[in-house]
Amino acid sequence: MDWNKQLTDQLEFHWNVQLRPRLEGMTDDEYFWEPVPDAWTVRPDNTIDWQYPAPEPVPVTTIAWRMAHIIVGVFNARTASHFGGPPADYATWRFAMTADDALKQLDDAYAAWMAGARTADLSKAVGPAEGPFAAEPMATLVLHINREVIHHAAEIALLRDLYLRES
Repeated sequence: MDWNKQLTDQLEFHWNVQLRPRLEGMTDDEYFWEPVPDAWTVRPDNTIDWQYPAPEPVPVTTIAWRMAHIIVGVFNARTASHFGGPPADYATWRFAMTADDALKQLDDAYAAWMAGARTADLSKAVGPAEGPFAAEPMATLVLHINREVIHHAAEIALLRDLYLRES
């Protein structure tokens, strides 16, 4: 069995059938819409609201924040750590200031991650880049990335639904 194909097909199916079509037509107003006061977002000074550990309760986040999280923290940081991609972190990233730019960043990040995941040695330990999970196999990381993307994409879809009914 080709486990790389099995694991990447899961995310690819979600990407092609649910996530990417659901993002078409997003406006800049929608991208930055704050559904509640003090929502975490991407700021015009190219910063992202962030705190570790997160405060309690965890703040509600905008579509811009959630997309930046997928782009930088989920896809690009891991592509950099495991597949030779360029460095990516929240402190130095050039965050998208429009919905169209964010979608381009998302598409590029997805493509880079998938290219690496399709050929990764799934049995190899992920190493120090994954901190306390260093001994876990790459298969565990691929599954984690799938869960993260599916989870946050569902949140983005819900925010889009709420935005359309709020306007």
